[in-house]
Amino acid sequence: MGKLKTYQEQLQDIVAKGINAAEEQQKKLASKPFEYAEKLETEAREYSVKTLRTRYYGYSENLFEQLRSLNTRFGSFAADLVAKLEKEAAEGADTVADAADEVTSVAQSTKATAQAKKPAARKATARKSTSTAKKSPATA
Repeated sequence: MGKLKTYQEQLQDIVAKGINAAEEQQKKLASKPFEYAEKLETEAREYSVKTLRTRYYGYSENLFEQLRSLNTRFGSFAADLVAKLEKEAAEGADTVADAADEVTSVAQSTKATAQAKKPAARKATARKSTSTAKKSPATA
């Protein structure tokens, strides 16, 4: 029976160690929420409403400052874009003006050529009408 008693004591020791280990693990797990609660409680005491307000205003000032910076950058980008568009429009207007000057020049030279030919044609038709006019009264 001595051997059975020894086995029984060893078995009890193993079960006791298991219980102790389980208890230790349970306490570790159970303590986590309490540790977080204590930490939160400590941090909550560190932050008064006044410090929370100061931090909030600091964060919101930073946010709006970043938005203003973004707006400035956007304005700069838009100004560059407008400048490029104006440059292209001016270049297009210059091209149109050059083409219009060329058309005007061609039109003026064509008009001058047409006017130079027109008086010669008038003289020829004028001579024909005077010669026919002289013949008509003589035959009458």
